[in-house]
Amino acid sequence: MAFKLPKLPYKSDALKKFIGKRTMEIHHGKHHNGYTTKLNAAIKGTKLEKKKIEAILAVAGKSGAGVRNNGGGYYNHSLFWKVMSPSGGKAPAAKSKLGAAIDKDFGSFEKFQEAFTTAAKTQFGSGWAWLCVDKKGKLFVSSTPNQDNPLMDCVRKKGTPILGLDVWEHAYYLKYQNRRPDYVSNFFKVINWKEVAKRFTAATK
Repeated sequence: MAFKLPKLPYKSDALKKFIGKRTMEIHHGKHHNGYTTKLNAAIKGTKLEKKKIEAILAVAGKSGAGVRNNGGGYYNHSLFWKVMSPSGGKAPAAKSKLGAAIDKDFGSFEKFQEAFTTAAKTQFGSGWAWLCVDKKGKLFVSSTPNQDNPLMDCVRKKGTPILGLDVWEHAYYLKYQNRRPDYVSNFFKVINWKEVAKRFTAATK
């Protein structure tokens, strides 16, 4: 079964205060579409062809650069679009399941935000910053290079991603140029915490 490019859950200009329409069109229509097409080509005729993306990522490190890079690119961007919303930005309530977990595992929402911001700002070159759930249900922040993610067998810290930020330059350069810290800061204004909470619940069942 071939993977398909998922539709954006909002219009391409819906996040224009954070990401401009042209960047979104290129990022989704060109980059994400390219990863999708190349992933299908990389797994065609192999034992991975009928696997779900999570199963593919679990063996990405043993499956060649085509599968690793494009499988990661497909999954990462599919998550990225969904964890943003034009009406997002409001932190999860402290009494909610996710809010309580953030306070427990990081000390406070502000400390989580600081850890995530540092991971995004200090990832050298292209990559991603993540909020993940480990096997014991504990939250942690990490970063990965290129299109790697914590579901892969080849990363140092494994877990289930529930929030991700793309820090490749193509994600922000038209609006921010080299000002990655501004891009990272503005990301918090559009995070869809309802979607993140939903993913947290699924990861801790």
